[in-house]
Parts: sequence; structure tokens; C-alpha cells
Amino acid sequence: MERKNHALSTENTTAAAIHNALFALLPSSVERFLGALIYSSAYLSLIAMAEVVIVSALLALPPSPAALVVGLIVFAIYANDRLADADTDAVSNPRQAAFVKRHRDVLYVLASVAYGLAVALSVLGGPIALAITLFPGALWVCYATDWVPGTGAHVRRLKDIFLLNTTVVALAWAVTLTFLPLAFADGAVTESVLIVFCYFFLRVFTNTEIPNVRDIEGDRAIGVLTIPVVFGVDRTRQFLLGIDLCTGALVVFAARSGYLAPGLGLALLAGIAYSVGVSSLIGRYDNERLLARIAECEYIVVFTALVIVVLLS
Repeated sequence: MERKNHALSTENTTAAAIHNALFALLPSSVERFLGALIYSSAYLSLIAMAEVVIVSALLALPPSPAALVVGLIVFAIYANDRLADADTDAVSNPRQAAFVKRHRDVLYVLASVAYGLAVALSVLGGPIALAITLFPGALWVCYATDWVPGTGAHVRRLKDIFLLNTTVVALAWAVTLTFLPLAFADGAVTESVLIVFCYFFLRVFTNTEIPNVRDIEGDRAIGVLTIPVVFGVDRTRQFLLGIDLCTGALVVFAARSGYLAPGLGLALLAGIAYSVGVSSLIGRYDNERLLARIAECEYIVVFTALVIVVLLS
């Protein structure tokens, strides 16, 4: 067993070294662009836009500005979150913290413009679309800050409360991803819609906790309670694998019951299989930062699978 663990550690270290070496070979302009894309949270907005396309395909919704609105919201909120946590992130994510501090003013302006544009575009979808657009921003205030607007009172941040922190994030994005394109299409809430909502709630929950493994030392130092901090890495891996299996069971049920087309269900299962592979590496792969980035690509897998399903149908 000791030799096996040593071999695994050596393999992980080698993989991390290869990744760093390949990144170092990139031209400086490309490296700066990728750094800005990752550290500013812009890449998350692109993934979020792909998620809205997935929702639209699952629910047979027509094209709308919803994908652009969600992309702008995601950029604005995550950029502001990184600005708010720049000092504490210096422990767990020094490169990101340094980038955010260096470009603080620009990020503030871009985040403000992005959210303003998102709100303006959401008006096209009516009052419900506007309310959904404002929803994640309102939750973020409670999640990332300790003050109550207009009162000067200070309360405990939701980000510091065990399980509630991840649940709030999953709820905010599951609501936005599922119901914003539905609001633009003036669609009704059906069983299929609720299943899609549950699917995204479970997926976002999982993809929120995986980066927390990377940040375990930093979170412990500042008193943020996450599943890895409370239960440790091995228990976290088991817990997230359990969520993956529950999500797979939900998708199988939805496909067999006629709430989702079988081909669409297979595309979702491809993403879940990808997530199982990533979750199984928690605590077993040295480059936890890379693992967290890989986990966020689950929706790219689903998007690609959906394209294949559409082309073959």
C-alpha cells in the first residue's frame, strides 16, 4: 500500500509538472489572456452561457437573450466576490488574489457595467425575468458581506455558515439557469422544469464543493466552514460521489418517465460520468487547483454531447 501511494504521488507530481511546463511554453500574450480569463471569472460566464443553452435544449425553449444575461450576471457576481475576498484569497489562491488586486479598479467597472447591462436586457423578458436577474445579486450580498444595506447593522455572512454557504450558491444558480430562459419564453413550470432545476441544484452543489478542497487550509484559517473543512477530504469525496449517483438516478428516472427525451438524458449522463471521474480524484491528485478547473468543464462535456445528439437525431 505504501509503494502504491508513493507511486500515485509521484504520478500526480509528474502530471502537475507537465501541466506547468506546457503552460510555460505558451507565448506571454496567450498566457496573460488565459490568466485574465480565469482570474477575472470571465471563463465562468462562458460556461454559464453554455448551461443556459443546455436548459433551453432540455426544455425545448426558443432562443432568447437569457444566455447573455446569465453570462453577464455570473461575471459580475464572481468578479465582485473575488474583489471582496482578495485579502483572504491570498492564502489559498495567491495568483488570483494578486491579479484581482492589480486590476481592482478595472474589475469594479467591468462588473458594474456587466450587471447593469444584464438588468437592462432582462427587462425584455418582463417583470419575472427582471426579478430572477436580481435574485443572485441579492443573495450574493447576504453570502459575501456581513452588513445589512441601509441599516449599518452587521450580521454573520452566509459564506461562513456550514452547508448553508454551498446551498445558497446552488440555489441562486439553479433558479437563474432554469427559470430565466423559461421567463423569456413565457413558459409554464412543469414537472420537466422542476427536474431540470433539481439537476442543476445538485450539479452546482457538487462543483462548488470541489474547489473547497483546494481552499481547505485558507478556509480553515479564516473560519469558513465547508464540507472538506468539517469532514475532511476522504469524506468529501464519498459525499460528492453520492451526489453524482443521486443525480444520475434522477436523470434515469426523468428519461424513463418521459420528462426528458432519452437522447437528452444520455447527454446529461455523460456529464455525470465525467463528474464521477473528477470526484473520484479528490484527495488523490496533487494539483487540486487544476482538478477544480477540470470539474467546471462538466457542462462543456454535456454541451458537446447535446450537439452530437442533435446532429444524430
